[in-house]
Amino acid sequence: MVNKVILVGNTGHDPDVRHLEGGATVANFNLATSETYKDKNGEKVTQTEWHRVVLWRGLAEVAEKYVKKGQLLYVEGRLRTRSWNDKEGVKRYTTEIHADIMRMLGKKTDEDYSSQPSSENQQEPDLSGQEQDDLPF
Repeated sequence: MVNKVILVGNTGHDPDVRHLEGGATVANFNLATSETYKDKNGEKVTQTEWHRVVLWRGLAEVAEKYVKKGQLLYVEGRLRTRSWNDKEGVKRYTTEIHADIMRMLGKKTDEDYSSQPSSENQQEPDLSGQEQDDLPF
């Protein structure tokens, strides 16, 4: 049997991160996926689905540091449904994606670069196609 989910979408908010007593970290956020089509009148319609994503341990720590609202993500994992009783005693259900893989997609912003350590000695690569004098060959 296979329980596999692959989503590419935008985060609805910064991850909610909790550090549990046993040392484990868990992160939760909503991910929006959209489908655009034309209706019978030729009008463009966009339908958005929201998915609840759960990340554990190291992946949750990465999300805590780098994932922000609106960011484009690739998420791969499995569906898991859980239930609980609300304040009135009514049984509630939710289905979540427990992600095993997460990749940040899209362009890097200036903010993304500012979170990286800078190195004064690091040189930008020469993409001009011209040869440089200090090449070893």
